[in-house]
Amino acid sequence: MPLSKPQKEILECSNRFRVLITGRRFGKTFLCIQEMAKFARYNNKKVWYIAPTYRMAKDIVWNDLVDRMTKHKWIKKLNHSDLKLTLRNGSEISLRGADNENSLRGVGLDFLVMDEFADVKEHAWYEVLRPTLSDKNGSALFCGTPRGYGNWSYNLFTKENDDKQWKSFQFTTLEGGQVSANEIEQAKQDLDERTFNQEYNASFVNYAGQIYYNFDRKENVIDKYEPKTSEIHIGMDFNIDPMSAVICELKGNNIYLYEEIVIYSSNTDEMVQEIKNRFKDKHIFIYPDPASKQRKTSAGGVTDLAILKNAGFHLRVRNNHPLIRDRINAVNTKLKNGIGERTLFVAKNCKTMLKSIERQIYKEGTTVPDKDNNYDHMNDALGYLVEYLYPVKRQFTPSKPKRWS
Repeated sequence: MPLSKPQKEILECSNRFRVLITGRRFGKTFLCIQEMAKFARYNNKKVWYIAPTYRMAKDIVWNDLVDRMTKHKWIKKLNHSDLKLTLRNGSEISLRGADNENSLRGVGLDFLVMDEFADVKEHAWYEVLRPTLSDKNGSALFCGTPRGYGNWSYNLFTKENDDKQWKSFQFTTLEGGQVSANEIEQAKQDLDERTFNQEYNASFVNYAGQIYYNFDRKENVIDKYEPKTSEIHIGMDFNIDPMSAVICELKGNNIYLYEEIVIYSSNTDEMVQEIKNRFKDKHIFIYPDPASKQRKTSAGGVTDLAILKNAGFHLRVRNNHPLIRDRINAVNTKLKNGIGERTLFVAKNCKTMLKSIERQIYKEGTTVPDKDNNYDHMNDALGYLVEYLYPVKRQFTPSKPKRWS
């Protein structure tokens, strides 16, 4: 079977780490076999194919791999029980499952394929498999369908933005050339929009329970923002690990978030010093957590609010804590209101903010925000600012008094 144009593009890419996100039935298995054969053609190479489970590795690729190697008369020894091929040139191709992580340790690899890698635990890559490539300067290909912005696979997909060793590809099912347009249209009728976009269009979609559901990377993210006034507006959360602040400029009805501050194992005094170092000769407005009136994160025992006030900042803080849902609703409204207007924009360099707003979810079956992954700190900092400036107005119409006859 000839390679499709997208498959050739991936096969010919020379980057050390490649990430392939595709729709279903794109032809990933055929491509994976081509890739393993490409690396194993050189003498004494170790090549692994890894699926989420051992059984999946066998079911997905074993028979096709053996057929391909047999056809070219490359096999010297075949081990069906261990899913391992020893080739005539001394190279080895082995199939493994990520469900038995300890069995993946201690081997030096020249190349590995991680198939359906979104379903593999993140630490299996970083703690177990990544070190296997170090001594031989090995390469890796990651294949799979998207699992939403909250899955670790999205981190790998975007690594090409920061690391030249990485390259990412994204192709729909139709672009793979294995499935007809008529079948694609039928699937569109059979599936809900979210599932179809994920499974056939290879789209990263907002996942279930996402708190800031109105956030859209294409619409709310800007390349960069150069501040145009001397005023700086800062939302601040006082969690000690980390202290978090979002740096914004107001322009008309719009908020432009163009910088962030994240300091681990810190306190309010250090945050104040960092703000002064970065923004000299600026008029600085701080929107802190209302609990700062009582909370003390500084060693001196002074309240956080007093520290900010003594630093000369202009404070804008409510007397009482706004409801969490009011903060969330205020942010969602700025991200996109009822008539489709977006008035909150985040610069690409604010990576912690983008990750937080994209990934924080509600605890399953509740309206309580999940704080387990520490995505809440930057979101809280932003929420204090947005809710103070643009509170969601509650409509209340008093009922008419009853008339007694």
